Amino acid sequence: MWNIFFSLALSRTFAAKAQRHKGNAKNGFSLRGCFASLRLCGEVILVLVLSMVPLGHALAAQNNTPYPAKPLRIIVPFAPGGGTDITARLVGQRLSERFSQPVIIDNRPGAGTMLGTELTQKSAPDGYTLMLASASHAINPTLYRKVNYDPIRDFAPVSLAIAFSFALVVHPSQPVRSVKELIAHAKANPKRIYYASSGTGATNHLAAELFKTMAGLDLLHIPYKGGGPAMNDVIGGQVPMMFGTLLETMPQVRSGKLRGLAVSSAKRVAAAPELLTIAEDGLPGYDVTGWYAFLAPAGVEHAVMAKLNQEVTSALAFPALKEKLLTLGAEPWPTARQEAQTFIASEVQRWGKLIKGAGITAN
Repeated sequence: MWNIFFSLALSRTFAAKAQRHKGNAKNGFSLRGCFASLRLCGEVILVLVLSMVPLGHALAAQNNTPYPAKPLRIIVPFAPGGGTDITARLVGQRLSERFSQPVIIDNRPGAGTMLGTELTQKSAPDGYTLMLASASHAINPTLYRKVNYDPIRDFAPVSLAIAFSFALVVHPSQPVRSVKELIAHAKANPKRIYYASSGTGATNHLAAELFKTMAGLDLLHIPYKGGGPAMNDVIGGQVPMMFGTLLETMPQVRSGKLRGLAVSSAKRVAAAPELLTIAEDGLPGYDVTGWYAFLAPAGVEHAVMAKLNQEVTSALAFPALKEKLLTLGAEPWPTARQEAQTFIASEVQRWGKLIKGAGITAN
């Protein structure tokens, strides 16, 4: 505050001097008055410089404040209890320990994950707001007619978080025990075999669409409002097949309520060692991997992003956290920031092509 009072006091002095110079000007040109005016300008500049000193100190102090200096927030664009929520809480707990700051998990479900995504986009790019995104981040811009953000330009990836496979499962009453047999059975019964999904545009829906396209099948889609209801109807025999997460499907497979045919990823999965990959078992080249990634709003300064990448990747490599994720059928996937950026951009292109080709829309 001292600079404000100092400026006010000097401004009064300048006003008085200016009044005297004005009076002198009425009597004509005065060399003395000219020098006095120059001196007045110098004094004004001096006051401006002095008044900026405290501001400069404040900015310097702000720039030297260690990051993070306050709690962080991770926005999860899904309801509590799902895979993204569990992953965010596991990583958030580790970050809290490392940063000595609280990490708040903010669940913002709605509009096919777009509500939480838009909230992240509009947050201050200061490194204190992150989002744990899923494949929906790459799918929605093509699936919906109106999306108020660009999935690449408006976000800065910190790191990929996890990768997970889906299991292709059928009801035990179905006369198939392999991917090859399923493809042959579906070709012999066009438009008579249905598959369930957790919703239009969900990754397991697109996994089935890719399977259908690559195998040249005519399957019919039944979308549900969530994986639970879809799974229940497959277990009950109302729908013959679906792609589901390993966490959802493997307990049902091992109890005999469902029959597992194969996993969707390019490589076999430790959480389901008894299952071949779809590519191995009848559809070469097939590969669908679900993923999560930590994103920040675009514009976070480089040093902060580097710190976030360092701590997030370290958390994902932490043995206890890694073991917990593996028990859930997920594999930690820590990456460099540019690797995450390149991967997400490739997913936008890949799913966009499939969605357009199949004429899928959520509107």
